[in-house]
Amino acid sequence: MILVGVMAATLWGIGALMGAPGRARLVMIGILFGAVLAAQLLLPDGHPLREATGGEAALWLMIAAAAGLVWLYRLGLGWLRRRAGAHDKVTLAASKPATGTFTEAELARTARHIVLREIGGPGQKALKQARVLVVGAGGLGSPALQYLAAAGVGTIGVIDDDTVENANLQRQVIHTEAMIGQHKVRSAAAAMIAQNSAVIVRPYARRLTAEIAVDLFADYDLILDGSDNFETRYLVNATAVALGKPLIAAALTQWEGQISLYDPANGTPCYACVFPQAPDRALVPSCAEAGVLAALPGVIGTMMAVEAIKAITGAGEGLRGRLLLYDALYAETRIIGVQRRADCPVCGGH
Repeated sequence: MILVGVMAATLWGIGALMGAPGRARLVMIGILFGAVLAAQLLLPDGHPLREATGGEAALWLMIAAAAGLVWLYRLGLGWLRRRAGAHDKVTLAASKPATGTFTEAELARTARHIVLREIGGPGQKALKQARVLVVGAGGLGSPALQYLAAAGVGTIGVIDDDTVENANLQRQVIHTEAMIGQHKVRSAAAAMIAQNSAVIVRPYARRLTAEIAVDLFADYDLILDGSDNFETRYLVNATAVALGKPLIAAALTQWEGQISLYDPANGTPCYACVFPQAPDRALVPSCAEAGVLAALPGVIGTMMAVEAIKAITGAGEGLRGRLLLYDALYAETRIIGVQRRADCPVCGGH
């Protein structure tokens, strides 16, 4: 027993003198311990090596069990600290005050925007002061959130009641395997803050309902709808119309996607003008039922971010009054004009 202790201390000391990291020294001691335990279990009673290292395997098994418990405790403690650290980062980001001033790091980050004639300094300042709410942190929300954060949008809210699953990772690129089981909004918030620590992220880990929609939307300038069901889409549209908020809504299935900007307060149709009622469920199966191309949400979700940046900065020509249809399978893009309906129950009297 004493001999093993001396050998372990010697290994630790030699490793320290050589500048070996603590983990490497622990590995060497673990190898020594494994050799001693093997000798106790495999060698016959009375063998000199067994006698020199304690003579009984039971003692070493107890030490192994104690070391295993300590290791598991440290592993669990580290996991809890990482979770708490990620939560603290999100909370801290959500509590930061929104300002229109730029740090040197932000100026360097957004320089490629600022040199664009259509955006410039005033446009980038508008992005920093903007408040954008994204409904859904799935396939469409993932790229939209990432590019909004990268572009320097100052405050980004994201609402979703779902958790990350392995099947999501094929297309929901903001999430990672390490986040499986976590709320999507927390996973997305951590990714956005890791990319741009200046962004203010407001994660809402709950389902959007009529009871909270008005109060939630009132805090934002622009709404992006990346939800995957018609009930939520119609609720988002009705609330945006009631509050006069512009809405960028997109949808996709299999190989096809669509996107438009609905803004009845500025003369365009609303979502209900174009899609007055939900189609039969059999005609629009879910992604789980019909499948979806992995990169398709990236294409359409990134278009949502592009339209949001243009709407905030006033750059170029947006999709107000136009519906963009994208067919990835045949590499075709079409844009069709859409009109308001005077008899629309949502915006007809706007």
